[in-house]
Amino acid sequence: MTALAFRVKSKNGQQTLKDLTSDSTVGELKMFLSSVSDISLDRICVLCGYPPKPLDISNDDKTITDIGLKTGETLIVEEKTVPTTATVTKPDQTKPVENGVTQEPTVPCRPGILMKKVVPSDNSCLFTSIGFVLKGTIDTSCHTLMRQIIAMEVASDKDTYTEAFLGKSNVEYCDWIQQPTSWGGAIEVAILSRFYGVEMDVVDTLNAIINRFGEDKNYGQRVFLLFDGVHYDPLYLEQSDGGIQTIFPLEDMDIYREAEQLAHEAKSSRQFTDLNKFTLKCMVCNTLLTGQKEAQIHAKETKHANFGEV
Repeated sequence: MTALAFRVKSKNGQQTLKDLTSDSTVGELKMFLSSVSDISLDRICVLCGYPPKPLDISNDDKTITDIGLKTGETLIVEEKTVPTTATVTKPDQTKPVENGVTQEPTVPCRPGILMKKVVPSDNSCLFTSIGFVLKGTIDTSCHTLMRQIIAMEVASDKDTYTEAFLGKSNVEYCDWIQQPTSWGGAIEVAILSRFYGVEMDVVDTLNAIINRFGEDKNYGQRVFLLFDGVHYDPLYLEQSDGGIQTIFPLEDMDIYREAEQLAHEAKSSRQFTDLNKFTLKCMVCNTLLTGQKEAQIHAKETKHANFGEV
């Protein structure tokens, strides 16, 4: 008999399960998972592996080892949903009957977990990330078009995009944003959200919050970007068939809560960049600088405005 430990992720957060052994049954496992997740036994769905796939927990008498679980694995616990049924059922839609009890069909729980797709740190990570969540592929050249879209929007609305708003004159900004060494941020995300007609939710791991761009527009769909204080990466859902999902219905609050949990977990494990300590390089004179403050001083003294990640 071997002691087993599992990492459990559910709507209640993350826990470590250490009270089971290789002889423990599936029924015992479900009882523990129900306790930590507050999901009833008949509604529990467990995903495991990479990519996460539903685990067969239908036979309570089997042992944990019988269903292939090994110590150290991560178990993702989700709740199966039962659709609302109509009061009148057509003959060809008769529900199956077992032991005299009408069986309500259940919808399999959504397989997968939000994952990060790492994109290059080439000063265009925001645009590459947006390209990925919109098309599902990495295209490091898409920043050129997006920069042009932003510049045209800013140039066409000088009343909104003033020097006070942009931090530089409208003309200077339009020239600056089209340079491949210029970083994107909140202004650029807001513009691209409107242009593509999709809510863009930035999961900020530094502050453990989600900044929603376009939430007042009711676009109907959302995408997720991960921001660690300096760098952007796209988030996606890897599905059991190997495919990926990057665009989600606005009403899918389960995926939104998962993104919130990711933000809190990343902050607690310090998966963010300390702006006072990270290294930058001036792309004009190649001077190495430590932290945002040094970069600001250098820019003021030299008028150099292009900095790159190191």
